Amino acid sequence: MLLLFGGHGTGGWLSRYDIYYNECIILDRVSVQWKRFPTSNEPPPARAYHSMTSIGSRYLLFGGFDGKSTFGDLWWLVPEDDPIAKRLASSPATNIPEDEDLAMAKKTQLSHEASQKEESVVSELQKRLDISVSISVPDLQVIDELEDKEFLELASSLIGAGEKVSNNGEISNNQKAAQALRDHWGKSTPKLIPLKEIGPLLCDYQRLITRHHINGASDSQFTESNFSGKESYQFYHVKSASQLRMDDIPKLLEEYKQLLSK
Repeated sequence: MLLLFGGHGTGGWLSRYDIYYNECIILDRVSVQWKRFPTSNEPPPARAYHSMTSIGSRYLLFGGFDGKSTFGDLWWLVPEDDPIAKRLASSPATNIPEDEDLAMAKKTQLSHEASQKEESVVSELQKRLDISVSISVPDLQVIDELEDKEFLELASSLIGAGEKVSNNGEISNNQKAAQALRDHWGKSTPKLIPLKEIGPLLCDYQRLITRHHINGASDSQFTESNFSGKESYQFYHVKSASQLRMDDIPKLLEEYKQLLSK
């Protein structure tokens, strides 16, 4: 089934004005016929140039233009047995006066339940549109450089060890290799760093921030983008190098060199 809502057209050959509609029209793929789709409750105002997305059996309408005003509202079109429709139908008015505290408690509970349901709907929409949104950024799993195999392998290849560093390698040799790699990045320019080194560079950047600024600091001293003092590091919460743009690399390297100088 193909569902259309609204749209606009002219009032005829002699009319100078556009007419905007707020009807639902469906295309029955079996009979190959257009039909008006009956709906209950108050429909959205007439509009065109809006967007409409299907989410399971629901349809979400956003925005539009009616020839004078641009809309920024959201409307659901749902089946009668949908929880949203049931929630609206199960809110009858009452003439019995209620205690103010009880009424406030009920209102808070209903608001909380509604927000939970709306959050689940938004999460479903994000999954369908492949949108990743994180309201609170989880703690990064920052590992020590002596346990970072990719970092040590890159450091080993830089100093010409000739073989991969094993998990049982000597700590002193690994520390020398790690320092050599950091010295190499500290003297490099963005154009001299190959793409294969961006991932280990980002991990070491986050490792140095954790070591210098976060360990031992209270939550009030560290926010998503600000650290104690006047320093800020904008790539700390980046989960992988694939999230970086090419024009991010010079800034990343600049902040990394600042960390090395501490």
